Amino acid sequence: NIVLLIFNNSKLFRNKLMDKRLLTIQDISCVGQCSLTVALPVISACGIETAILPSSVLSNHTAPGFSAWTFNDLTDDMPNILAQWKKENITFDAFYTGYVSKTQIPYIQQIIKETARPGALKIVDPVMADNGKLYAGFDADFPKEMAKLCDGADVLMPNLTEASFLLDVPYVAENYDKQYIEDLCKKLHDELNVKNVVLTGVSFEPSKLGCAIYNGTDFDYYFTEKLPVSMHGTGDVFASALAGSLCRGKTLSQAAAIGANYVVESIKQTIDDKDHWYGVKFEKAIPYLIEQLK
Repeated sequence: NIVLLIFNNSKLFRNKLMDKRLLTIQDISCVGQCSLTVALPVISACGIETAILPSSVLSNHTAPGFSAWTFNDLTDDMPNILAQWKKENITFDAFYTGYVSKTQIPYIQQIIKETARPGALKIVDPVMADNGKLYAGFDADFPKEMAKLCDGADVLMPNLTEASFLLDVPYVAENYDKQYIEDLCKKLHDELNVKNVVLTGVSFEPSKLGCAIYNGTDFDYYFTEKLPVSMHGTGDVFASALAGSLCRGKTLSQAAAIGANYVVESIKQTIDDKDHWYGVKFEKAIPYLIEQLK
């Protein structure tokens, strides 16, 4: 979940539509349609040069359905990669991070600091939890470390569970109201020192699902139809489409809408295939994404 930028709330990159280079830092699950196997094609489809820094390599993702997985941590490669980038004068207009480990966070902060172009955009998707629980491999101290990575972000994109862990407040899965959601957004904005919050997984009625957007002053909401399924990787699809849309000059509200609509279309492309349980067919919905960007 990172992307960097000097943020004029409604005009991210709008006045600077020259070619952009975005660096995304997250794991590679070789099979499973998530993380870098989503981010690279989706952001590239948005017309943005997409560089990658893998945080780890897994044979497949870790969600139920696969019996096991291999895992190779790439933390030790990060300092050498940064050193080479500095020799080559390689810099970036935007940074977008997803699944990373606790030990990698200081390295990532250094990479952003030393390779950011002026006005770079920082988007953080604090991937660590869902449905009230931390993902396997993350201990109870991890949210405190993730909060350090969130500090100063231009866009923070947690789901409800991640927001609860970041703020160390009880997780509320349902029967919340708009005041609860807006209080969460305000606390994320103020306590984590971020410029904008996109809180995902928000629903006030059974047939709608969407996100709350807060810029420190005003709230906006965007909802789509809530389909009767839950599929792996949809958060990565949303975050990647949002990041790519921002770099194309869309406002944050526009980018969130594009991302949400793209997720729904990706699910619709997948929902009738009962054997395709491990992700969404976002590839088949890429023409839809490109059309939205117009």
